[in-house]
Amino acid sequence: MLLSGKKILITGVANDWSMAWAIAKRAHDAGAEIAMPYAMPNLEKRVRPLAESIGAKFVQECNVQNDAQMDALFGAIEQEWGHLDGVLHAIAFSDKNELTGRYADTTRENFKNTMDISVYSLVDLTRRASKLMDTGGSIVALTYFGGEKSVPNYNVMGVAKSALDSSVRYLASDLGRDGIRVNAISAGPIMTLASSGVGGFKAMLRLNAEQTPLRRNMTLEDVSGAALYLFSDLSSAVTGEVHHVDCGYSSTGMIPNELKDILLKGLDDNK
Repeated sequence: MLLSGKKILITGVANDWSMAWAIAKRAHDAGAEIAMPYAMPNLEKRVRPLAESIGAKFVQECNVQNDAQMDALFGAIEQEWGHLDGVLHAIAFSDKNELTGRYADTTRENFKNTMDISVYSLVDLTRRASKLMDTGGSIVALTYFGGEKSVPNYNVMGVAKSALDSSVRYLASDLGRDGIRVNAISAGPIMTLASSGVGGFKAMLRLNAEQTPLRRNMTLEDVSGAALYLFSDLSSAVTGEVHHVDCGYSSTGMIPNELKDILLKGLDDNK
């Protein structure tokens, strides 16, 4: 029961195969109380039954671009709980039509919207949550290797993840004196609602399993286990880090010769 008595806000749950849900359930099983809002009305029918299955609270609409809804959520948390111990930021969005082709063709409107939802939301959530972390806490964001290196068809989301990674470091510096830790988990490719919008994602999954040192893809259990560690006191001296949970993919520098033809064909097929 690593998280016994802790109160954790989980954002970004979309359905029962999202990383945010895997983390919410794992945290609950480890003893945490969970707050689990949903981002838009059409997600309520998916999120509410999941929330009820773990006794999650504050199951209300909270669009991170809507200040009134953000005020209502944190007001309710402060009134009922009084404090927070952790926050999961699992929020990202971009127009899927701009996640193929060239990054150079990204529109101004989509660039601004992607950065607002995917990056500024971490800043806003952290500022609000930190006011309720009077005894310290842990904030965890979900990121991806596409923020460190260029990845085909990731485009503006890669730029957003790079900004998210940088925000983690600056927020960790800001809040460390208050005992608040800020870290990110860089998970390898996993099929979720969000990742399904990336062009060629199925090929990426197939190729990734062949390229990683562990010769497999990540699982939701892998990612939720890392989150459990970062929310717990076991990581009490860890902050400002991007923790890779990718079966070692980010540690490799060259594709094995026997995989080069497969890689090229997979990218050409784009499926």
